Amino acid sequence: MRQAFDIAPPSGSGLWLMLGAIVAMMLGMALLFAWFGYSAHRTKFEVSPEGLSIHGAMYGRSIPLRELEIGQARVVNLSQDQDHQLSGRTNGVGLPGYKAGWFRMNNGEKALVFYTGGEAVYVPTRQGYSLLLSPRSPREFLDALHQASR
Repeated sequence: MRQAFDIAPPSGSGLWLMLGAIVAMMLGMALLFAWFGYSAHRTKFEVSPEGLSIHGAMYGRSIPLRELEIGQARVVNLSQDQDHQLSGRTNGVGLPGYKAGWFRMNNGEKALVFYTGGEAVYVPTRQGYSLLLSPRSPREFLDALHQASR
């Protein structure tokens, strides 16, 4: 003769707390990725005589002009420039078509990156890292940096 017995119901509210924590974590991740998507379209690079300000992104900041190596700044195409290709993310976002945060480049440099593809502007700094930025008009952005430094 066979007998079957159901499992005893969980005691207390431990199961519901665990499920609630999982749902909250998933909701938090969804909001975080929504923020990254929003940032990919709303990040702005502002050049002034005071410096470069990066607005609308989690890793945004203001960098005084005197900390930028503007004479070494240039437009790069990562599909052709092996040295400046990104080789590893140390703290950032790596979504298809959008990379933001701290990365390493093939040449070993640490870089603060806001890259959406195509041509980018490479700007070394005196703070131990370089910038790799994707403004809508890379050459105009580079010209603005040069004008601000005069």
